[in-house]
Amino acid sequence: MSEITVYHYDAFASTPGKGNPAGVVFGADHLSESEMQLIAHNVGFNETVFVLGSDTADLRLRYYTPGHEINLCGHATMASLFGLKTRGMLNGKTSVVIETNVGNLPIRFEQDGETLRMEMKQDQPRFLPFNGDMDRLAASMGLRASDIDPTAPIVYGSTGTWTLLIPIRSLEAFDRMRPDSQLFPDILLENPKSSLHPFCMEAHDLSAFMHARHFSSPYSGTVEDPVTGTASGVMGAYYLTYVQPGQSHAEFTVEQGQEIGRDGRVGVKAQKTAQGMEIYIHGTAVFVRELVIQY
Repeated sequence: MSEITVYHYDAFASTPGKGNPAGVVFGADHLSESEMQLIAHNVGFNETVFVLGSDTADLRLRYYTPGHEINLCGHATMASLFGLKTRGMLNGKTSVVIETNVGNLPIRFEQDGETLRMEMKQDQPRFLPFNGDMDRLAASMGLRASDIDPTAPIVYGSTGTWTLLIPIRSLEAFDRMRPDSQLFPDILLENPKSSLHPFCMEAHDLSAFMHARHFSSPYSGTVEDPVTGTASGVMGAYYLTYVQPGQSHAEFTVEQGQEIGRDGRVGVKAQKTAQGMEIYIHGTAVFVRELVIQY
């Protein structure tokens, strides 16, 4: 049995214990896919990210849940790039390009006083209709169908990772949510491995524009993602596509994690272009501790 050091960072927060925890493995080129999967399983976070060399970009990132590899993860990207930058592993660069399973994506660093922020470009947004049973969908989250807002569509959305975007009428419903993820695949007939992302246009924090929770697919081996980068990013595209289709630009903050004590913030920027739409998220991270993991 081997051992490896995994660096625990909390992303989309500047205080340990808040935001979304991610495991980061630097210099992971020697690891096989099965070893990466085993390490991620043993870490147990929603995602563990492995930093590798790249022939087409400054570095390559591979993302694993405890159950499987995923194509893109916003909070693990923030965690790994924060770690690389603060540990002096990027030779003073103010921007880099990362290779991911959805293509090469630019990352930009910005120093705001003592706070280091990262801006991440995401993949082109895609949407698919949801034609499932709303009563069963609501019940799988511990809600009633009347809690779902009928004025906005329920759709699958992706800027690198698929999730079902579910508009909720009011903020108070989020405290009542009790997800049963084992029910998800039979309800999500068009995309059985999708996660659920209920959101509303109210927030606890006056500086936030949206509130959300994120319930993991049962295949991932986790239940809830505290603060979600890719799902927040696709919300920018959702807003310009379904809520305010006459607008060409949106910039706002999404709050997430309050119900489970992991309060965090994701900055979102969406811009319509001749080629489609550009989606960016930004945030910060904080180092928590080193973990020695056996695999």
